[in-house]
Amino acid sequence: MAKPVKPASPVNPGAKALNVLVIKLSALGDFVLALGAMKAVREMHPKARITLLTTPFFKEFAELCPYVDAVETDGRPDGMKATAALITRIRKAKYDIIYDFQTSGRTKNYFTALSKTGKAPLWSGHHERAAFFHDNGERGTMHSIDRLAEQLEVAGVAPGGRWLGNTAPKPDLSWVRPKLRDAPRLQPAYFSIEEPYMLLIPGASAHREAKRWPVENYAELAKRVADAGVTPVIIGGKAEGPLAHEIVRKEPRTKSLTTRTDLFQIVGLAEKALFVVGNDTGPMHMAAIAGAPGVALFALTESNPDHAAPRGDKTIIINSAPTLAELSVDDVWQSVRALGVLPS
Repeated sequence: MAKPVKPASPVNPGAKALNVLVIKLSALGDFVLALGAMKAVREMHPKARITLLTTPFFKEFAELCPYVDAVETDGRPDGMKATAALITRIRKAKYDIIYDFQTSGRTKNYFTALSKTGKAPLWSGHHERAAFFHDNGERGTMHSIDRLAEQLEVAGVAPGGRWLGNTAPKPDLSWVRPKLRDAPRLQPAYFSIEEPYMLLIPGASAHREAKRWPVENYAELAKRVADAGVTPVIIGGKAEGPLAHEIVRKEPRTKSLTTRTDLFQIVGLAEKALFVVGNDTGPMHMAAIAGAPGVALFALTESNPDHAAPRGDKTIIINSAPTLAELSVDDVWQSVRALGVLPS
């Protein structure tokens, strides 16, 4: 009796690929941390048209990103009809390979739906039937950069099959200023800000109070910063408006830019900031990647810096209190001074 033929191991199409899909839906911090993996995909498939499936929030930013050629923003379709249309469009596109960098229950369901009729697409992600299944029980506690790097190893996207030492693909935002031709809106002067200035990022998930350093502490820190001859500048969205208002009320030398900065401007301001202080939130990750020296605030009960902290070369992580309410201004100020950037 003949022995059953063992199915061949899947092979990444590499430079032969002409049509590639990358899925990354949110959130801001995770999205920017995935830029290194997106760059690695671009280098793996130099001739391919790479499409990014994401959400409307990232449309403008992604359309200028050099790692993708097309952007589709219906990655979270509303309702069964829209979901069916998305699945049909992906199936008809006949992608040579799909990289799921979201690896959520939603995107796993996309693979399941695509596999129901016809041959399953060549898929990199966290699905047990995927050609390149990232089967690591510890993946949920890995830093996003390390998790995506290992996922790419499984998919054959790594020199010699492994990222050795410190070679895992790191996110890079140095393309932002050249892509926008160093536009005036990227400059501090656009906001009537003079150097030296620093960025305060007081926001975080509203439903996770332990991740927020108290507003009165930010106000006291702003006072010390201003006394040192540096302008504190607050960035954030609409949700951070009340926090910014309170900080400015307590320390009028602070300037609030809440709701006034897009993602490109966050990068531009961070590149020229003396330093940045912020909670575990997307703009803090962006500032660190953009190269700003910084102090990132984490609560022991909420975040493990081994898998959630900004990966900036000049970032100090404070993770010494059960909640951020128990973290003193003196502790943060000591770390700010340790950055070595304050004016003499």
